[in-house]
Order: sequence, then C-alpha cells, then structure tokens
Amino acid sequence: MPIVKVLMYGGRTQQQKDDLARAITDAVESIAKAPRDQTIVVFQEVAKEHYYIGAKRAS
Repeated sequence: MPIVKVLMYGGRTQQQKDDLARAITDAVESIAKAPRDQTIVVFQEVAKEHYYIGAKRAS
C-alpha cells in the first residue's frame, strides 16, 4: 500500500488537491504497478513561514 505525503503551502483549492491526488494516484498505479484503490495521498499544508530554503526563511 503506497502512501504519498505532499507537503505544500496552503491556499490550494479543493479541486486542485483533488486533481493532484488523481494525477499522483495515476502515476503510482502506472509506474509502481500499485493498485489505485490501495494508494493513499495525504496533503499536509504548512505555513510558508515554517519553510527555510538555504537556511533562509521562504518569503
């Protein structure tokens, strides 16, 4: 059972998350040959001020 965790800034619409989950599930099914009904996609939205790139806070 593949579990794909997506960390991203907040602000995406539910439709965008639905579309992304579908695309990720399609890719896992196609490439990893995993059954789509056993593929889990988890979105975790993290506030932008919690991201650091090159030791600098993302802006």
